[in-house]
Amino acid sequence: MSGSTGRSLAPLRAHLFGRFRLTTLDGREIPISGKRAQAVLAILCLAPGEPIEREQLSQLLWRGKFRAQARASLRQTLLELKRSLAETCPDPFEGSREHVTLRTDALDTDLAELESALAGYRHEQARALVLAIGNQPLLDGLDFGAAFEEWLSARRGQVEQRLQVAIEQSLVGDGTRRADHARSRLREAWHQRGRSRSSDERDIRVAVLPFRAPSDAEDLTVFAHGLFDELVTTLGQVPQLRVAGRGSSRTLQGAALSPADAAKTLNVTHLVEGSIRRHGDTVRVHVDLVDGSDGFETWSGSFDGERTDLFALQQSIAEAVTQELSAALRLRISRPAQRRSTPDKAAYALYLQGRTLTARAIGDGVLAKAVELLEASLAIDPDFAACWTALAEAHVYTAVYTPCLDRLGQSERMAECAMKAIELDPLQGHARAMLGIHRWTLNDPVGALDLAHEAYRLEPHNPDVVLRLGSFLLYIGRTREALPYIEAAVDQDPVNGRNYAMLCVARLNLGQVDGAIEAGRRMVDLGLPSMWLAVATAASGDRKLAVDQYRQTMALMNKTMFPPAGSRPLSGPALYAFWQIAARGVCSGRSIQRKVYCALLENLHATLHDPCDTSIVLPAIWMGQADLVFKTLGTQITPANMFCLMSMWADLEPIRQIRLHAGFPSFAERIGLTAAWEKYGHPDLLTG
Repeated sequence: MSGSTGRSLAPLRAHLFGRFRLTTLDGREIPISGKRAQAVLAILCLAPGEPIEREQLSQLLWRGKFRAQARASLRQTLLELKRSLAETCPDPFEGSREHVTLRTDALDTDLAELESALAGYRHEQARALVLAIGNQPLLDGLDFGAAFEEWLSARRGQVEQRLQVAIEQSLVGDGTRRADHARSRLREAWHQRGRSRSSDERDIRVAVLPFRAPSDAEDLTVFAHGLFDELVTTLGQVPQLRVAGRGSSRTLQGAALSPADAAKTLNVTHLVEGSIRRHGDTVRVHVDLVDGSDGFETWSGSFDGERTDLFALQQSIAEAVTQELSAALRLRISRPAQRRSTPDKAAYALYLQGRTLTARAIGDGVLAKAVELLEASLAIDPDFAACWTALAEAHVYTAVYTPCLDRLGQSERMAECAMKAIELDPLQGHARAMLGIHRWTLNDPVGALDLAHEAYRLEPHNPDVVLRLGSFLLYIGRTREALPYIEAAVDQDPVNGRNYAMLCVARLNLGQVDGAIEAGRRMVDLGLPSMWLAVATAASGDRKLAVDQYRQTMALMNKTMFPPAGSRPLSGPALYAFWQIAARGVCSGRSIQRKVYCALLENLHATLHDPCDTSIVLPAIWMGQADLVFKTLGTQITPANMFCLMSMWADLEPIRQIRLHAGFPSFAERIGLTAAWEKYGHPDLLTG
């Protein structure tokens, strides 16, 4: 339908976004009389060359008529369309008794032209088409009742998802440096379209709060965890809803917040909450939908089931609640796709307990217990794909959040678990994202980014997957491209401090110091270290405050932060002295203080069990200690230190000394950055 240059070869062009219309190559509109005639042609234009069942068309557009009448009306409409198009396109349709097909050479569409431009890496043409489409919905103004509206809603979701994937593949497919500017312009046009659509459409954002259950009933407590998990997953499959991440929702469990305050904290418009009670052999689940703006109940419902099969009950309730919420919110949604789980209740209960501990992460023995529980679940059901993904996550968290003596061993075990999950269920996007972490340890950021993009295609609404893609782009210096993904993760999971760490660094890398400070403050409010906030504050010029902020991290030692693997924790005057030296070395701006801390880091590099520990790498980057950065990250990237890469891309002194160092090109080649730039585009600071 379109040649390699993007010029249309068809005699007609259909505009599918906004009001449906048909034009000639010179822009003259061809009138199509009758809404149903327009709808028939529009439906065929969505799938040129594909046979469409006459029965489907007649039922969508002539619903309520007798079958014979509806089929006759369709035949008459097709004849009228042929007459209307005869002058320009004499024979647009092919058909049989049961099907009708629009010939692929009969006409082109704005949708097909955009997809062709994206597939051919014609970024400027694609950008122009995206701008022309704007925020117009697909087939706007066509209304033929509930069945047609449901069909159209589903098609709109499919087209949007298809375009999102095509955009992402086009942006990474032509990795030549000459295409950077055109890709950037296309990316901005697409994001602008997304922002316009968000402001133009009803934006329904939902958070599921953990369900309340009797504390003395272990089976109901497990059931409550499972129902919460099922609802988050099931609602997350609805294209019209945006669902807050599990982690953020769990943080409010037991919090004394009003519904309005909870909704504000989670950045949502509605809350789903409920309770579970036992009545003899029956379990009753009560669910409320609460309007976040005023705290009033919008809908409530109760669901009963037998205690003998709580596992099946939680799945059926999740589906029923999703359908009821769609009616209460005036949405038309299809039945959620069935996901692969486990038929074994004991395996599922162990899985939920293991996931809960993994999410907590911090604490003596927490992750070891999580691994134990998840392995017990898999011993019962070794084909439980989601549990293999959860076990992979527990292993990578062990490498990152504990004083682990074998981080590479944990990474290898994580990769084995992730590959097993993908083997059992190819739709496990999160498993691919974690497998990407292991690719970094092998100096293969290209493989890591390939996996992250594929993970995002499979699970575009999973904040962990979204953040992983954004972080990988941040590591290779593609900050402008990374920022929308990081912002999306923050938006969906707003009570996760890790997300704000990424946002703080991204803002700082782009020179947005005030935005970096704001993100850093939020990160600290959520209980994470204040070093990033301090570095941003130092960039603003307030070095005295920055030193104080950096030193405050000392309060988290042996609580949410642990000493380097194999070393004894400091305490008392020694702990204070260490953080005083560190804070002044990174934030004071005085060369003598910087030299003192650099010497201390060199000594740690020579003596610690892990010479590439984060406690060495990160301050070395902030102080522009290039040789030490090359000796650590250039020797071994681990799941624990890989995030340090994101801090190399701030255009600040002394950080920029790393990129200006004569050894930087060979370092970048050695750890795979050069290969990643060839495919995914060069860093923002090394382009132009």
